[in-house]
Amino acid sequence: MAGRIAWLGARLMIRPTLSVGSYLPSAPWPWGVVECAARAITPGAGTVRAGVGLAHCTAQLVRAAGVRPADGTRRVVLYLHGGAFLTCGAYSHGRLVSMLSSFADSPVLVPNYRKIPKHSISEAIDDCYDGYRWLRRKGYQPDQIVLAGDSAGGYLALALAQRLLECGEQPAALVAMSPLLQLATQPKTTHANIGSDAMFSPRAFDALHGLITRAAAHRHANGRSDALYEPLDHIQPGLPPMLIHVSDCEVLLHDAQLAAQQLATAGVPVDVKVWPGQVHVFQLAAPMIPEATHSLRQIGHYIREATG
Repeated sequence: MAGRIAWLGARLMIRPTLSVGSYLPSAPWPWGVVECAARAITPGAGTVRAGVGLAHCTAQLVRAAGVRPADGTRRVVLYLHGGAFLTCGAYSHGRLVSMLSSFADSPVLVPNYRKIPKHSISEAIDDCYDGYRWLRRKGYQPDQIVLAGDSAGGYLALALAQRLLECGEQPAALVAMSPLLQLATQPKTTHANIGSDAMFSPRAFDALHGLITRAAAHRHANGRSDALYEPLDHIQPGLPPMLIHVSDCEVLLHDAQLAAQQLATAGVPVDVKVWPGQVHVFQLAAPMIPEATHSLRQIGHYIREATG
């Protein structure tokens, strides 16, 4: 029931807002307000946060009550937050990350990667890579590190895993919640769920793609090559095992199913859990939505199993 109420609320408020905003995607919308306002959200009791400085951005190291510090032993999660590459950060996803830390019994590093439209997606991937290298310098081995992300963070996690594969490193696993894994809009705008998605209209996907393209073009104009990268065009053996949680009524079900098919064809272990009647990244509503808590508990168990 809580999930249905959340779906209805998103349908009545979030989808219309995003639809209106998609008519003026290049307007100077105050995207930073979301993360700033989220600072008022208190984390779970006993949660410990520590600031980390990376080359081009900050990050936050989070551990729930009872979780051992990030000392290079056992396991760690590199969490790449969603927000359409535009907004959100460690505070907006603070409650989710804290619960994930508890269920996985692991510290979690959350980079506040650079965002469009000022920066390109490739720069965001660079920041995520810097977060991974920071964990390696702390003493963690690849098989102790799990990459995780939601929505746009799913794209970043898969793109990062592919970059690491080129470097000869394979993290223990990859976890994605309602992941955006394909930048191309046509498969999503024609998907059967485009009418039932509580948040995204076809125009919202088109507007986001336009912002991504212009951000890449701006970087290219400054003398740095920045072609749009499609992770699903680069699926190959050697990628880490992947767990995907997605709603059955969101458009990004398309990306999850297509990724699962391609990963399985390449011989990469993949498991997709489809949750009925939930909103996009419903895990953000934990613990108010029971299914969100169940999902995070399952993900935590998967992370513990993947890291021994």
